[in-house]
Amino acid sequence: AFNFAFKGYFQSIFGHSKEKDGYVKCLAGNVASGSAAGATTSLFLYHLDFARTRLGTDAKECSINGQRQFKGLVDVYRKTLSTDGIVGLYRGFGVSIIGITLYRGMYFGLYDTLKPIVLVGSLKGNFFASFLLGWSITTFSGVCAYPFDTLRRRMMLTSGQPSKYNSSLQAFQQIIRQEGFVALFRGVTANMLVGVAGAGVLAGYDQLHRIAYKNEYSFEPQRKNVELR
Repeated sequence: AFNFAFKGYFQSIFGHSKEKDGYVKCLAGNVASGSAAGATTSLFLYHLDFARTRLGTDAKECSINGQRQFKGLVDVYRKTLSTDGIVGLYRGFGVSIIGITLYRGMYFGLYDTLKPIVLVGSLKGNFFASFLLGWSITTFSGVCAYPFDTLRRRMMLTSGQPSKYNSSLQAFQQIIRQEGFVALFRGVTANMLVGVAGAGVLAGYDQLHRIAYKNEYSFEPQRKNVELR
């Protein structure tokens, strides 16, 4: 919801018309709008993503006392703030911004740019064609941005631990040196399957937009006829 709301706002700032400004400026404007929307959303919601990641990786019981590290969402915030402060909740935020900017920029930007080119003729307004286009773009964007997501999660997991990465660059170097380049893409297949939801959001948003536009369009003539009478 935040992504779509911010996307509309930034599109009013960076958006360009393909007819007036050309294809390149239109693509750049769409990518910039999607990137800004993703970065702004991440700023507000990153701490929740951090808490979700810590709880999701806390499934294994601690070998010392036989208990999990966290008892719930509030406990994640309490323990992280006590050991690392507010910085702990935003560890990995810098590399996350790069990843989300790349992902959302391509996710929204490529879709908005390719939609009027691909979805024409009999494909215009077709939900399944819109869904397949959205899934292709979501998958491509997700694969390109996935290494940044890996770095983000690895840095998140160091909050509250004695050993931490000094920077995302150090995290990248250590992962490459110790586990190889493939480690940056570990779990990317599952991420591609999750992209089905993202494609559904894009296609569903288009359908709702068309329905709302049609209702508004059909309402105006009726109102004018009433006024004429």
